Amino acid sequence: MVDISQLTFGYGKQKLFENLNLNLQPGHIYGLLGKNGAGKSTLLKNIAGLVLPWSGACTVKGHSASKRLPVFLQEIFFVPEEVYMPAVTAQQFVDSTAHFYPNFNRAQFAAMLAEFDVRDDKPLTKLSFGQQKKVMISFGLSTNTSLLIMDEPTNGLDIPSKSQFRKIIASALTDERCVIISTHQVRDLDNLIDTVLVLHDRKIVIAKELDAIADKLVFGTIPANSTGYLYAEEGMMGLNAITLNQNEEYSKVDMELLFNAVITNNKSLIDILN
Repeated sequence: MVDISQLTFGYGKQKLFENLNLNLQPGHIYGLLGKNGAGKSTLLKNIAGLVLPWSGACTVKGHSASKRLPVFLQEIFFVPEEVYMPAVTAQQFVDSTAHFYPNFNRAQFAAMLAEFDVRDDKPLTKLSFGQQKKVMISFGLSTNTSLLIMDEPTNGLDIPSKSQFRKIIASALTDERCVIISTHQVRDLDNLIDTVLVLHDRKIVIAKELDAIADKLVFGTIPANSTGYLYAEEGMMGLNAITLNQNEEYSKVDMELLFNAVITNNKSLIDILN
């Protein structure tokens, strides 16, 4: 679906990526994690062809992102972190925009707006920021493009809406579709993504399915005086720790703990996963 090869990019003299490689497959929901300023949004813009790499290439279904040909554009939808809506209703927006996407489903769009409790007859500029995000998320999902990219989609959503978001995204995934979600709110992706990507130090340092991570590592609480862990943080009941899975145990991957371990350049843990 997405193939990034030897991608180098930056702004001015600041280099954000250097010889970055990444391959993403359909049928997956990827969670892209990284510190503020690591380049998550910029990486998504490279995939969408909104910025041009200094060197290297990015293709989506074999089409060069930088050329932004119609055959490429009709297979990709990008929901940015900041949305700027026209002074039209949701239905008018559909009437003027949906025809660019051959697989757009009006009934699906209406159902998602209803799930989010957003009116379709009110000017988008009169909606709150959170409601505007819901409209764009619903529209993006209803395009049924092969690739859906969302940059910080849960910003502006309240807690009930975040739960609705996870439910709606999960229901919209198909074997032919690839979804990439960037966030710094790691907990918002709990029980949603199946593969985690960590962008750090100008490269993708982790690109692993959660099941594969759980096969190698155990996440849990251990006594405060314990040793032998790969990474740990102080918690209320002892240490919240990551240990090597030596007994074929199963534990849910704590993505926040994993992320914190990776950005401290925990070489042992990174080597185990790679």
